[in-house]
Amino acid sequence: MLFPTATFAIFFAVVLPLSWALMRHGALWRPFVVAASFVFYAGWDWRFCFLLAFSILWNHVFALGIESAASTPTRRRLLIAALAGNLALLGYFKYYGFFVSSASNLFASVGLDLPLEVRSIVLPVGISFFTFMAISYVVDVYRGDIAPTRLSTFAAYLSFFPHLVAGPIVRPGELVPQMETPRDPRYVDTSRAFFLIATGLFMKVVIANHLAVSIVDQVFGAPRLHSSPEVLVATYAYAVQIYADFFGYTSIAIGVALLLGFTFPQNFDAPYAATSITDFWRRWHMTLSRWLRDYVYIPLGGNRGGRIFTYRNLMLTMLIGGLWHGAGWTFVAWGAIHGAALVAERWWRGRPGHVERPPSAWRRAWHRLCTFHVVCFAWIFFRADSFADARDVLWQLVSAWGEPSPLVTGGVLAAIAVGIGSQYLPRRLPLWVMARFSALPLPAQAAVLALCLAAIHAMGPEGVAPFIYFQF
Repeated sequence: MLFPTATFAIFFAVVLPLSWALMRHGALWRPFVVAASFVFYAGWDWRFCFLLAFSILWNHVFALGIESAASTPTRRRLLIAALAGNLALLGYFKYYGFFVSSASNLFASVGLDLPLEVRSIVLPVGISFFTFMAISYVVDVYRGDIAPTRLSTFAAYLSFFPHLVAGPIVRPGELVPQMETPRDPRYVDTSRAFFLIATGLFMKVVIANHLAVSIVDQVFGAPRLHSSPEVLVATYAYAVQIYADFFGYTSIAIGVALLLGFTFPQNFDAPYAATSITDFWRRWHMTLSRWLRDYVYIPLGGNRGGRIFTYRNLMLTMLIGGLWHGAGWTFVAWGAIHGAALVAERWWRGRPGHVERPPSAWRRAWHRLCTFHVVCFAWIFFRADSFADARDVLWQLVSAWGEPSPLVTGGVLAAIAVGIGSQYLPRRLPLWVMARFSALPLPAQAAVLALCLAAIHAMGPEGVAPFIYFQF
């Protein structure tokens, strides 16, 4: 079920009032929101609801076992078993074909025929997101950061439909306490919720979809047929497309959750205004960045053990982050580029005699420009279907200047400018807009919302493409 569709609008129009009507009765509200979330998830394929139910039961049972275990070794063994189950589930559905084909190719390169069957396995939408949230739950219970909650609360936490299929990755400590305490509709910030939903719809339906249809899909689908200016602009366009697409989804998700009374963490903070790759990962997909830091980088050793171990941990974390995004070597290459950039920045800041000084405005602008182009270079591998396609994109980027470029239109350039320029707007502007909106009478608010939705519908391409991060 896609957010910007009439089907979801009808679904949410039913769920919202019923949720508030049942909110004071937790014993009724939790089963209701679980049922609603399963209906939402069944909109993709009802069979995968059994997979989601298994994940809920598996992790709840092991969390209870970890909490009640009498000794640390037993707790550790239960944690390992819980993690193994989660990773096996993710590995089978998402990585089975990747590992089998990679192993077959490796053995074939040395003249051995490995009799492994490559199966066509349908990837359950959102499996990476709810599996990571399940892992954070059992790990946090093991660490003593949280206590296991009741099954109905955990089921509501893991299946909650605003974040279910594409995040943000909400920690149990951030959402479970909210679900155990009745929300008060008088304190719902509706102006912020409507602003987030409208902004998210505009970024997805107008900016992301326009760039995908107008240039990105055509250029990356057949890079050798396009000129260097088209490939260059398509690279910038994809950087804006994936930002607008994912920022749009999470903005809608945060706004929908807010209307239901729940606060989600922020997931983006103007990433293309970053002055380094380190800064970029503080701003891009922030909930994933924190998850990788707390559940991968720090357990690997973090920055303990000296520079070489720190560099290793940074690189391994980004390689895992790349593989999380997709079962393909191009995603690993994307993670390796970011990992190498993080290592280079750490080495530069830690070199002997280096003194960190506040950069001038010109140096900040230069750092932003360099960072943005490193990110765009990595996006080529992220978007390409294979290394051969990535190679073709890079070759066309330098070999076809002077050829006609019909795909580089004013609309494409304007969409790119809006996507990047939006990240340099004053931070107070959204607060000013929300304050003005909330001061309007209710009929005027409804009229403004209707006008915004009509404008978004009129400006967007026909139909709504699935969100990019649904495939992860």
